Amino acid sequence: ESFGMGVGQATMKAQGQGKRKIREWAWAWWPLVPIYPYQQRRTLRRELVKDWIWSFEQVQGIFYVVVPIRMLVVRLEAGGLLVYAPIAPTPECLRLLRELETAYGPVQYIIHPTISGLEHKVFVGPFARQCPQAQVFVAPSQWSFPVNLPLAWLGFPAGRTQVLPESSSQAPFAAEFDYEILGPIFLGPGRFAEVAFFHRRSRSLLVTDTIVAVPSEPPEIVQQDPYPLLFHAKDSGAEAIADTPANRLKGWRRIALFAFYFRPSCLEVTETGRSLQEMKQAPDRSRQAYFGWFPFRWKNGWEQSFAALQGNGRPFVAPILQQLILNRAPEATLAWVKTVAQWDFLRILPCHLEAPIAATATDFQRAFAFLEPAIGANPSQSLLPAADFELLQAIDDRLSRTGIVPPAKTTPEHP
Repeated sequence: ESFGMGVGQATMKAQGQGKRKIREWAWAWWPLVPIYPYQQRRTLRRELVKDWIWSFEQVQGIFYVVVPIRMLVVRLEAGGLLVYAPIAPTPECLRLLRELETAYGPVQYIIHPTISGLEHKVFVGPFARQCPQAQVFVAPSQWSFPVNLPLAWLGFPAGRTQVLPESSSQAPFAAEFDYEILGPIFLGPGRFAEVAFFHRRSRSLLVTDTIVAVPSEPPEIVQQDPYPLLFHAKDSGAEAIADTPANRLKGWRRIALFAFYFRPSCLEVTETGRSLQEMKQAPDRSRQAYFGWFPFRWKNGWEQSFAALQGNGRPFVAPILQQLILNRAPEATLAWVKTVAQWDFLRILPCHLEAPIAATATDFQRAFAFLEPAIGANPSQSLLPAADFELLQAIDDRLSRTGIVPPAKTTPEHP
């Protein structure tokens, strides 16, 4: 009897802890951007530069193509914290933040370093409400789609939100940071911009989307819930999911190819009739498993495509930015790169995928070599495999033909 009572008490305790965790991960505003993991977002805090910079990581994605999204928190010498690119302020995220505030002082500044990315913008207003004394600074030329609304209508605190000054010397945190603004780059109905920050004391470059590096192993935050990794490790819909280290690794590497190319050359879409037939044979036909639907086939050699993308962890510019955005303004982008490269940094801290990346200004400049032909120069490094860009190239061609987006500048802007 006492044994049974002990088991029952242990079960109730575990259930209580589970409910508490679910409450800690809750993100009630997920319908604004309804992507995975929807209303439950775990947060992982990591110290990137001892005593000075921390990473707060969550995951997000579509069709289980999940990648880390990162907020960077920097300790200020003057006291308090600066937050770069907020993430969802779940109870867990705020608890981890409050621990830093207890040690170093409250959040003084919140930086929104882009102008269009919903995966960043949607969190700024809710996050700012949890830091009532913080000043909010945003990149210039903000816009929203489908209707261009004032920032206050998007949840930004009206009395505390201001545009970053054109010169970093005019910002209230100028004693500790430099920054440089890229853009806006006009893309027909939309615009792109990003603000790179340089933290002088730690010699760290903070960027949002322009630079990334792919870890060879699945990131820790992605492994908190390994189901997406295991889903993409399958080779057909009829295959059962098995949680093994090999499958986690395999799933991560395929997810990386999906995330960057959408449809890499090593992937083919299964014929509809065949994929529907496989659905009937799927061992798991639950909603979580998309009712057994798995419309992909990976060709032999996909590992080589990942190796080319990963490049031993070197920093690079994501293919979508290469093919659809930065090539619309190569001279302006390279001018920004040249300015940023004057800073003496030792590491790059992006808001996605790997961080920190051990890299110098030379590594940073090499990542943008794909733009050099557009200004009449020879690229100083090999590009990513052209075959993997086929879908992005097709999207680019269609957007240009229809006039939705201005064409890429593939020849010198000033012959």
